[in-house]
Amino acid sequence: MKNLLFLCCLALNLNSQVLNSRSVVHPVVGKKGMVVTQHFIASKVGSEVLQSGGNAFDAAVAVSFALAVVLPRAGNIGGGGFAVIYHKDENVFETLDYREKASENSSRDMYLINDEFDPKLSTVGYKAIAVPGTVDGMWELHQKYGSLPWKDLIQPAIKLASQGFRVTPYMADTLNSYQERFYKFKTTRKIFYKKDGFKFNDVLIQKDLAKSLKLISTDGRKSFYEGQIAKKIVTDMKRNDGLLTLNDLKKYRSSWRKPLIGDYRGYKIITMPPPSSGGLHLIQMLNILESYDLKLLGHNSAEYVLLLSEVMKYAFADRSKYLGDPDFVDVPVSKIISKQYSDSIASEIELNEATPSSKILPGEFFRQESDETTHFSIADQFGNIVSNTYTLNSGYGSKVVIKDTGILMNNEMDDFSAAPGIPNQFGLIGGKFNEIKPFKRPLSSMTPTIVFKDNKPFLVVGSPGGPRIISAVLQNILNVIDFNMEISDAINVNRIHQQWFPDVVTLEYGMNPNFTEYLDKAGQKSIFLNPNTALESIQMKNNLFYGYGDTRRPDSKAIGVDQ
Repeated sequence: MKNLLFLCCLALNLNSQVLNSRSVVHPVVGKKGMVVTQHFIASKVGSEVLQSGGNAFDAAVAVSFALAVVLPRAGNIGGGGFAVIYHKDENVFETLDYREKASENSSRDMYLINDEFDPKLSTVGYKAIAVPGTVDGMWELHQKYGSLPWKDLIQPAIKLASQGFRVTPYMADTLNSYQERFYKFKTTRKIFYKKDGFKFNDVLIQKDLAKSLKLISTDGRKSFYEGQIAKKIVTDMKRNDGLLTLNDLKKYRSSWRKPLIGDYRGYKIITMPPPSSGGLHLIQMLNILESYDLKLLGHNSAEYVLLLSEVMKYAFADRSKYLGDPDFVDVPVSKIISKQYSDSIASEIELNEATPSSKILPGEFFRQESDETTHFSIADQFGNIVSNTYTLNSGYGSKVVIKDTGILMNNEMDDFSAAPGIPNQFGLIGGKFNEIKPFKRPLSSMTPTIVFKDNKPFLVVGSPGGPRIISAVLQNILNVIDFNMEISDAINVNRIHQQWFPDVVTLEYGMNPNFTEYLDKAGQKSIFLNPNTALESIQMKNNLFYGYGDTRRPDSKAIGVDQ
């Protein structure tokens, strides 16, 4: 009996070295890698690539195309996004910008009718579509860092599209909520519409998409931007008074950009530069918060919530005025992420008193992209890392499937400012830096991020959720670094969001309802909302990988690799 008791104690002690014994929910643990995505099928695809000897970049390609099949509301080949990567052998951080671009046929006031903004034009249908970047982005990533054959990496997606997969309850709900909008387009109706709605365990088959994926697997990016798929896109655009031309597709190229690198309490923050606003404002907010003892305030205390709200308010105010495509506008990056600038903001913040948004920065506001983005994080046994966020913008994008391709297209044109002072589909207002111009990329909040500790990988993080992405990634980092939470707990705890305009802090249901009284007295309006972000994160410690898929999106899953 004594020996049994000793062994039990020893086991508990060993376990405590691997997992935080105080954790409410434990993460998945892997010895030789980790894949975390918003759909368990895509996670399995990525983990099998790593198990077969592929690297994180190979897995990213396979996951990206698999998500285009099993997560059609956000995973895509008709959209675009951003990747932050670390290549161990070359000891290099890079970012890949494969964000969509406006067509050569686009113009600043194209969505105005008699000086009135028509939101339908920029959100639904062919005029809402920007030039997709995902295929080129994955091709670029593979050409530079891939180790397995391109064709092999797309085979799982082809199989899923041709043979089908079973619809989860969550996916059935999302498909059914869009049935009326799908019905407007014959090509979309053919795939995503069912008269009696989708049900749990229905099999979704996408034969045309499988054919497109086969072309991409054999002919690479050329098939999408110059070959058979490109021709089908252009033909369908002409038939439906769309924007995209063959020249738009031929001219599209992803951009490798230098990452933004910040320092927070000795941790190195590697994140995405403009045209994503996420990385820049993540670093800015961390710089401001470094002036405060967050542990002393207490995690998710009323005082802590008010402080985060104020810090987010200042960052999003700057976003409204200064952010846009750096190929077209001069974004003052170095000023915004400087410690001196953040210190000046910190000096203006009163811990128990809110500053009205109107007093922080009057004038132009900003636009917001949809909540329906998706993120995946991948780390391999070789030390390589990919943090990738990509999107169609709104759920299921423009709702347009290009004829005979099975490809859902984005509605990314709505991420531009239709005109200063005129709200987009989400009721938010845009500024001049983000106005529409041919071949320009729209502003984004996507915030794929990698964190290093003592010159070693420590955290991989990102999320969907429109502008809430930035605040979600911020709180994930704070929870792990400042409050020493296991990655699973750091994700599961309730989050807040403030975006300067409208001047309201949103609290996830589950937070203390008494906070509203405290915040009201401090001069800050607050409301409770359902969660809409989903952190897909990996932490590296103890020579192991710890992954967790945010259950706010119930199909999320982390899969560890052990061999």
